[in-house]
Amino acid sequence: MARAGAGFDDFYNMLDDFFGESQLPSRNLLKDTFKIDIVEKDEGYLLEAELPGVKKEEIDLDIEDENLSISVTRAEEANGKTKNYIHRERRVASMCRRVRLSGADLDTIKAKLEDGVLSISIPKNVKAQSTRKIDIA
Repeated sequence: MARAGAGFDDFYNMLDDFFGESQLPSRNLLKDTFKIDIVEKDEGYLLEAELPGVKKEEIDLDIEDENLSISVTRAEEANGKTKNYIHRERRVASMCRRVRLSGADLDTIKAKLEDGVLSISIPKNVKAQSTRKIDIA
């Protein structure tokens, strides 16, 4: 089937993934984003982001209000020593995920990157439970 016009590649890729014989769908990593898992524990949350091949220098973690932003920017460098090329391109890709951290202690978040997994430990903001009687006037 001839594919006429641009913009339908994603649609055809989706159909190929759905009806294909492969168990693993093919993905366009330039348009895809990284996957995250969030686990709630008694003392806080554990967020894990799959970032294979990404260096910690390529990751930005920012907090704005109660939102944690995880951004990855990768630049592909052509490290050829030959200067006789007739065509040379570079690629820059960026991905970003945002997570709302309502009830988190934003001052004590810790993060580490190990074996392609970014682990972010987010403690809960412990508020003192207080009970009081409200008088009705």
